[in-house]
Amino acid sequence: MLFDIQNLIEDLHDGIYFVDLERKIFRWNKAAETITGYPESRMLGRRCSDNLLMHVDGDGNQLCVDMCPLAHTMKDGKTRESEVYLHHRDGHRVPVWVRTTPLRNEKGEIVGGAELFSDLSQKAATALRLRELEQLALLDSLTQLANRRYLESEIKSRLSESIRCGLRFGVLFIDVDHFKGFNDTHGHEAGDQALQTVARTLTSTARSYDLYGRWGGEEFVGVIRNVDRQGLLVIGERCRKLVEHSQVELGSSRQQVTISIGASVAEPGDDIHALIKRADQLMYQSKAAGRNRISIG
Repeated sequence: MLFDIQNLIEDLHDGIYFVDLERKIFRWNKAAETITGYPESRMLGRRCSDNLLMHVDGDGNQLCVDMCPLAHTMKDGKTRESEVYLHHRDGHRVPVWVRTTPLRNEKGEIVGGAELFSDLSQKAATALRLRELEQLALLDSLTQLANRRYLESEIKSRLSESIRCGLRFGVLFIDVDHFKGFNDTHGHEAGDQALQTVARTLTSTARSYDLYGRWGGEEFVGVIRNVDRQGLLVIGERCRKLVEHSQVELGSSRQQVTISIGASVAEPGDDIHALIKRADQLMYQSKAAGRNRISIG
């Protein structure tokens, strides 16, 4: 099977560079340019021992001169992996996962080395945020959404922001229709799948500054920022329709779930209890009117 190794290297999402035995760089791919900010023209012919990238480990030890993992790999032929921090051209540090491997000729002799590095900055930030939520008990373990405690904190913050700045927001109080019957018919594991399906659908519709969370049981709450009554209705109706057209896969069968929604924009004088109570009552109006609908007030 033939393939173009050069195009493969350029299409990698990970940075990679190759050096000879003198540690001179002779290949520097596009991802390496993106992660470090240094163009290929700046790097070719430079030695990695010139300390341009200024690799340091988590303890702040300089690696490029005496502790270079790539240099050690070329010396003993052993691959290495480690998390280090490189110096971006703009001046900030970038966490990367580094893997080094020797380059050998047809006789098996080491003639250089390669270093592959992955940007951990976004991954690290996401993982840190999840750990923070878990540590603060703000994450619902089943749906991976914000839990009630987090939602209450968010609503209080938005109420305070509304008083200070006049920014409008609303809440969607969402209940899965006929959930007890679904559980009784298909079992609790299927019920959990239904809740996860609803959660994924809600988050897929969310704008970056809105928040959806699990209020408890089969109830969810959306905290929707920068909306008036009509805007909240549009967003709630989109959520309802998307859930209606989602399906829970149960073995060889697929089951539909629907939601009933109560929507309310925060009003002057509201506290969290008044706002949630009003949205909850509107949700029950949707139930009484036949379910799978939204009521707004």
